[in-house]
Amino acid sequence: MKLFTPINLGPLTLKNRVVMPAMHLGYTPEGEVTDQLIRFYTERAAGGVALIIIGGCPIDDVSGMHAMVLLNDDRFIPGLTRLARAIHDHGARAATQLYQPGRYAFSAMIGGKQSIAPSAVRSRFTGEVPRAMTKDDIRWVRNSFVAATRRAKEAGFDAVEILGSAGYLISQFLSPITNLRSDEYGGSFENRMRFGLEVAEAVREAAGEDMAVIARLAGHDFMADSNTNVESAQFAAAMEKQGVDGFNITGGWHETRVPQIPMNLPRGGYVYLAQSIRQKTNVPIIACNRINHPQLAEKILRQDRADLVGVARGMIADPDWVNKAQAGQSDQINVCIGCNQGCFDHVFLMQPVNCLVNPRAGREARYPLQPAETSKNILVAGGGPAGLTFARIAAARGHRVKIFEKAPGLGGQIPLAAALPERKEFMTMIHSAETLARTAGVEIHLGREVDKDLISRESPDLVVVATGGRPLSAPFPGGDLPHVVQAWDVLNDRVDTGKRVTVVGGGAVGCEVALYLSKFGVLTPEELFFLFVHQAESPEVLYDLSTRGLKEINLIEMTGRIGSDIGQSTGWIIRQDLGRAGVRIMTNTRALEITAEGVRVEKGDDQSLIPADSVVLALGTQPDNRLYEAVKDGSTEVILIGDAKQPAKAYDAVHQAFSIAADI
Repeated sequence: MKLFTPINLGPLTLKNRVVMPAMHLGYTPEGEVTDQLIRFYTERAAGGVALIIIGGCPIDDVSGMHAMVLLNDDRFIPGLTRLARAIHDHGARAATQLYQPGRYAFSAMIGGKQSIAPSAVRSRFTGEVPRAMTKDDIRWVRNSFVAATRRAKEAGFDAVEILGSAGYLISQFLSPITNLRSDEYGGSFENRMRFGLEVAEAVREAAGEDMAVIARLAGHDFMADSNTNVESAQFAAAMEKQGVDGFNITGGWHETRVPQIPMNLPRGGYVYLAQSIRQKTNVPIIACNRINHPQLAEKILRQDRADLVGVARGMIADPDWVNKAQAGQSDQINVCIGCNQGCFDHVFLMQPVNCLVNPRAGREARYPLQPAETSKNILVAGGGPAGLTFARIAAARGHRVKIFEKAPGLGGQIPLAAALPERKEFMTMIHSAETLARTAGVEIHLGREVDKDLISRESPDLVVVATGGRPLSAPFPGGDLPHVVQAWDVLNDRVDTGKRVTVVGGGAVGCEVALYLSKFGVLTPEELFFLFVHQAESPEVLYDLSTRGLKEINLIEMTGRIGSDIGQSTGWIIRQDLGRAGVRIMTNTRALEITAEGVRVEKGDDQSLIPADSVVLALGTQPDNRLYEAVKDGSTEVILIGDAKQPAKAYDAVHQAFSIAADI
């Protein structure tokens, strides 16, 4: 496979074509390299990746964010040296990303200082207005890039990466929407490039001949009236002339309303950005964003769309991604699904990064997963996220585990979340978990409900009850009428709904079922492609046909906000999609009664009737702990986990199950 062939990146020879891009992890609360950070990265280095980029690493005192790896003072060099050595000792090359966010710096995280930027243009990301940089500021920041490069070199890193993407400082100088200057750093595109090119030239000189210089660029800002892939390619070509050895190409700014990294983005959806920049430059290009499987990575390389691939969150999900792929075991990779629940949602909450599909991420020292002292016979009742996680971890530690699932397939409620086409990656989580469980030796029995007789026949040492939850019924009159259905049944395609549909409950499930129903009658991707390529309809007509379906949908939520239980990094996308689909959202609205005509609601002091042919209930989940109650007082030890214990997000169920299995 081309994926595993060497490649030169400036003065470096990389052993394969896989790069682990920089990610904010939150493992360094004081800015100092920690044992947690070292353990995390050494497992990825040992897992076969060729180049690991650490960061972002703030280069000055107006660049901070919570718990970043600092590169703004010489006192951080000893810790960085330990980290570089550990990565080298495990077979990978190491780079640091030079981070200066400009107007994306939160004042509260930089000691109350005002952020700096080319011009005083308010940031939608922080809600704050930066201070316009003076010529002295520009020189100071440029010198900070140089000093940080020197520190990285002294610490033994093989490369530095200039951060010029995502709407950070260099992007701000480059863009006409944030650069309103009238001096030599503003105005024409040539002038707006000046700051970034000066940084590249200075960093190149400081790095010397034996250190590679990479630039991380936005392939397209995806911001109105800002730079496109055309300008990005021109900027890359100019940076190459300043001695940049390679480019790491990602998507747009943090402020864009175009999704950049969640599962809504198709796998490899932004490779086209790297491809076009590769056509304008003569140095290696790294393609990024949602490249989560080796087959896709290999296809990108063989089609000459890029020279290397960046696998970031995929390495959080499985540190052995490269080794498994090289050994022909790609089916055993614990694939990243782009859910953002443990990574980006945690960053926004200023919590350490973890992972839905790999609960061990960031906790490698706490959970070495050593063989159990005594091997037990364990029966797991339920093959949802909690049951599967417990089973595969327990089996990997040497326990003898059997799963019994009453349904014909595994996954519990996960197939409900995967009913939307843009969220189908949730089933990838179940496929990976099942493969890893079977590889670890778990016996899986489908269509078998656990009861006292089965437990008696199996005679296990331990029963783990992971029977999940059941949907809540309506706490108001009319919930038993024939046109009232549960969201779970709609998402499982067990029931039909009429033209006028009212969804009661605006949490995650309510939002998802409303979106699911809104797609009835819209063009499929294949139909859209055919009609667009053949110019059968105008772009405006195709947009309407792709976004507006046949049903009239109302979404009722008693609180002031829908999707409040959805993570910050993806909730805005779902709310945006609902608006685009024409779903009528009614917040601060309480359902009082369901009648044959519709739903009677109350908002403030007013009551009204919403006509509906069908009413869909999405009111939450209650534990299905009937098995536990039936067997808990028997002679066999019984543990209750997941939604059967307390309904929560899949993330919480998986982590609870992992922690128990890792210690049992």
